[in-house]
Amino acid sequence: MKYFTLISSSFAKIIIILLFSILVSASAHTHGDFLQCLSSHVSNSTSTHEPIFYNPNESSYSTVLNSSIQNDRFFSLSTPKPFVIITPFHVYHVQATVYCAKKHGVQIRTRSGGHDYEGLSYVSYFNVPKFVVIDLRNLSSVSVDVESKSAWVQAGATIGELYYAIGTKSENLGFPAGDCHTVGVGGLFGGGGYGYLARKYGLSADNILDAKIVDAEGRILDKKSMGEDLFWAIRGGGPASFGIVVAWKVQLVPVPKKVVVFDVLRNLENNVTTKLFHRWQRGAYKVDEDLTVYMTFQTAVSSTIDHNGKNVTKIVLQADMRGTFNGGVDKLLGLMEKEFPELGLQRQECLEMKWVESLLFFNFFRSGESLDVLLSKKSNANFSSFKAKSDFVKEPIPDDVFEKMLEMLYEEDVGKAVIFVFPFGGKMSEISESAIPFPHRAGNIYAFQYQVSWEKEEEEENHMNWVRRLYDYMTPYVSKNPRATYSNFKDLDLGTNNLNKGGHTSIKQASIWGTKYFKTNFYRLVQVKTKVDPTNFFTYEQSIPPLR
Repeated sequence: MKYFTLISSSFAKIIIILLFSILVSASAHTHGDFLQCLSSHVSNSTSTHEPIFYNPNESSYSTVLNSSIQNDRFFSLSTPKPFVIITPFHVYHVQATVYCAKKHGVQIRTRSGGHDYEGLSYVSYFNVPKFVVIDLRNLSSVSVDVESKSAWVQAGATIGELYYAIGTKSENLGFPAGDCHTVGVGGLFGGGGYGYLARKYGLSADNILDAKIVDAEGRILDKKSMGEDLFWAIRGGGPASFGIVVAWKVQLVPVPKKVVVFDVLRNLENNVTTKLFHRWQRGAYKVDEDLTVYMTFQTAVSSTIDHNGKNVTKIVLQADMRGTFNGGVDKLLGLMEKEFPELGLQRQECLEMKWVESLLFFNFFRSGESLDVLLSKKSNANFSSFKAKSDFVKEPIPDDVFEKMLEMLYEEDVGKAVIFVFPFGGKMSEISESAIPFPHRAGNIYAFQYQVSWEKEEEEENHMNWVRRLYDYMTPYVSKNPRATYSNFKDLDLGTNNLNKGGHTSIKQASIWGTKYFKTNFYRLVQVKTKVDPTNFFTYEQSIPPLR
């Protein structure tokens, strides 16, 4: 009996080795066929002799891959890597990649700015040997038409490049998008796009006029040829589920020649913090839509000189109120004194500047830099490894809950845990939940983002557990049925597709996270997916699945 057990065990090991060898051989075969197909359609050189695709054997591969990773969590050697990176210079390069990938069973990840919170624009957690990255960095042109108050922007451009193009053409036009200038427009617009002008004009996705997308058949479609349903889906529903958007046409919006900005830090003690937030969460969403005030909470080290002349340090809670007002300083001060007197905003803390210059200010370019810095792909922020989660709030949370939430910040390293709060209301409440896939409209007074960062890889689990505990603690006090979250703040804790189990995900399973991002709009997204990509070619960990 023991003899037969040994034979069975040895036989099993041989079978495993053979199967592994077959898989590796098949994978290599797939890679070779794909690259041969791509080479037959696209010459790997441009007029400037820049390569179009990079493989891991080339020294420049890592440079290109790592150049726009904005979360150090994905610099790890264990993070799955694409077997080739394509950096198209023309739309037909994208079409050729789609054609060859579909022909040879290769998955595609599409990267614009690399800010995806879970790295889903350049990482595949499933079918690891068979994915490529299309990095749109070279498709980044912006064309502004002041007369029609519109602009065409390619999907590889950053919002900094869009802001620069607008600001150099007009002092009276702007666009509602985020404030981090290195974020790519491809992902931002595709998931919604919240920023300081959202309460005045809505999201980026609310201001899209047209788009150009390469579909699963390799065709280039615009608004007219793609049809109403697909055009609806890609504005806030995550276009990577449906194709590869290569350009957006956006509606520019009027802004005053001068806006007022402020960024005020306060080390708050006793119950001052509670009073300030108590007022903010009841008023920030109702205040004049020309005023938007963010709040941020984190710990910091405070230094004071005691009565003996010694330097004494202690850890304190720091509140940051950062805002922009489309008007003059006098009116702003009157509004702030009426709505948020606890802050005590002073005239000298307010700065008047052009709208486009406010984007320099919020990116911490505050030393007289020119607008050219908006063209940089390098952020002024320090992106270490981080994990974030988000919530929408419909009713003010109790003061004691707020205080407990802030107490949890002291559990983390100083300054490494941050709670961001973004006000809604204004235009955001006027747009229908079904106008675009982003459904978080009337009834939402603000949104939370909980974020924690760390330096050492071995510390990851502890920090990830902290942000999950905070998220769990907030469960009774945020939106319910479903507990909603912002799709641009991707969170794989919510669930994933079964890409490693035959490629099929049930609609029931996907709805667990899909309805958190899109509420009932998720089911319309499924219908669109079924119509335009029934074979589920464009798939990733949280893509919209088709009906089977």
